[in-house]
Amino acid sequence: MTKLYRSETDRMLGGVCGGLAEVYNFDPSLIRLIVVLLIFTGLSPLVYLIAWLIIPTESEL
Repeated sequence: MTKLYRSETDRMLGGVCGGLAEVYNFDPSLIRLIVVLLIFTGLSPLVYLIAWLIIPTESEL
């Protein structure tokens, strides 16, 4: 099983969506679209910021 990490190569803001896409083999653009839709439909941006802070980057693993 691969570990969740923030991508250092496929990042737009913090690398959270790029890391999720790599772990679950999805297109990063699809993950980003889902996250944006969730933020606008009630998911607080605070959740994304917390994920940004607690998920390590590739080089930290």
